[in-house]
Amino acid sequence: MKTINRVKLKLLVALLLALLAIVVILQNVEPLTVQLLFVKVTMPRAALLAITLLVGVFIGILISLGITGGRGSRSNLLDLDRSQ
Repeated sequence: MKTINRVKLKLLVALLLALLAIVVILQNVEPLTVQLLFVKVTMPRAALLAITLLVGVFIGILISLGITGGRGSRSNLLDLDRSQ
């Protein structure tokens, strides 16, 4: 029963954070010029915030998966360390 409540709590927190992110993004619509190396791009601040959010979520997913794809990557690293 406790695990169901934890899952519901995590889902609620995730939904509230997503809603907060959407509100912040939609309130920042003024144009902004961004320079990345040699390229200048003018876009709404909301687009920049959304792109930054999506990149952060993608990086978080990669880190949680161990970047190489699964739970075995951490144990493989430990095995390599023990063999030396």
